[in-house]
Amino acid sequence: MGKESKRKKPSELELQVLGVLWERGEATTRDVLEALPDGKPRAYTTVLSIMQVMEKKALLTRSSEGVAHIWGAAVTRNEVTGPLVRDLVRNVFGGNSAAVVQQLLGGRKVSSEELAEIQRLLDSHSTEAGKSEPKRSS
Repeated sequence: MGKESKRKKPSELELQVLGVLWERGEATTRDVLEALPDGKPRAYTTVLSIMQVMEKKALLTRSSEGVAHIWGAAVTRNEVTGPLVRDLVRNVFGGNSAAVVQQLLGGRKVSSEELAEIQRLLDSHSTEAGKSEPKRSS
């Protein structure tokens, strides 16, 4: 088993904190509190406590700038989301990636920029898949 399977899955709030830090790079506790995407009212001390626990779990790094703590993600988005998405695809969609894409695209409005990026990813994946398939002789 790889390193990713040994790490405990982050909670929903921990994932939100990581999401903010992946987007911003580094941020103070207050910056993270104000940027949490679920919009729930939370006390500064609640977010600080969560982030301190995340530091102990080796999910975050912390440095100081004066009296402020500056936080950064100690793990990449792929290290965290890869196993979560693979589990979701396997457990909820029976391993059917197309069903996942259909669910994602069917549930919300998708911009032309997002569709272009999805097409670019599909094209890239198709090219890579073609390289790895063995050539058949006739």
